[in-house]
Amino acid sequence: MEQRLTLVTLGVRDLARAVTFYEVLGWRAHPSSVDGEVAFFDTGGMVVALWGRRQLAEDSGMDDLGGWGGVTLAHNVAETAQVDAILAAARAAGAGVTRSAARTPWGGYSGVFVDPDGHPWEVAVNPGWPLDADGRPQLS
Repeated sequence: MEQRLTLVTLGVRDLARAVTFYEVLGWRAHPSSVDGEVAFFDTGGMVVALWGRRQLAEDSGMDDLGGWGGVTLAHNVAETAQVDAILAAARAAGAGVTRSAARTPWGGYSGVFVDPDGHPWEVAVNPGWPLDADGRPQLS
């Protein structure tokens, strides 16, 4: 297996609400999305999909216990003002902010919002991982 991630599927309770939330943040569903069934977002080298929690659990052979699954997603940006702006936009779109933006022990700046389906997203500036021209982190 190659060392790369190609798809992250987030289980959602209400697909229309979830799509609207991410669209308010500036994301656009790909035309290959199936209205009312699944939404795909091209994130520049990887795809994020939104699909019903029940269907995702069944397809994955899992019991959906409804709790946090031990995964936090992350979005790195170049400037601290971007972290603040994204957290504010997420809050305005209906997210909860579980960790306000602040300096980190590792020399960065980050905060965390949780989307309406309980998926946590860290938004961070990481000086150890500069972003290339396409916004992809470069591990140093």
